[in-house]
Amino acid sequence: MAQDKNKHEGATSIIRIAGRDINGSYKMVRGLMQIKGIGHSIARALAISYENEYKISKETELKDLSDAQVAQLEAMIKEPQKLKNIPKFMLNRRKDNETGEDMHVIGVDLTVKNRQDIDSMIKIQTWRGHRHQYGQKVRGQRTRSTGRTGATIGVMKKSAEAQAKATQSQQEKK
Repeated sequence: MAQDKNKHEGATSIIRIAGRDINGSYKMVRGLMQIKGIGHSIARALAISYENEYKISKETELKDLSDAQVAQLEAMIKEPQKLKNIPKFMLNRRKDNETGEDMHVIGVDLTVKNRQDIDSMIKIQTWRGHRHQYGQKVRGQRTRSTGRTGATIGVMKKSAEAQAKATQSQQEKK
């Protein structure tokens, strides 16, 4: 029996939730945070909702959940706006541009939606669209000293300058 317990502890299981492989030794909140589009507060709210509805503690490790329980958890993740305990301000797409409804997008869908939003801003030629198009800062940050890309021009440290003069003088002597 002791061997079985050690065997179970040594085994690391991977749980697949919402298209993401998650370490089974994580507790529910930490595991949900591994999914793109789910932060700490929404993960905690989802875990509490799951605990209230299915009477499974949020301190449960993901590897201890059955396939049916994982499916229930995944259904809650995909549509958190339908749950009573999750307020609308926790959703990441409130008043969507296309549909006008509140929704929460995760994983690859989040990446696609963000790219579509940026493309639409570029298409309708908003200020933010222009900044995205040219790779500039979008939210009003300063650009004089930060956010520079490419090679530096006209800046040389004193030590590098002295070394360049020494090399130049050696070449002139020859």
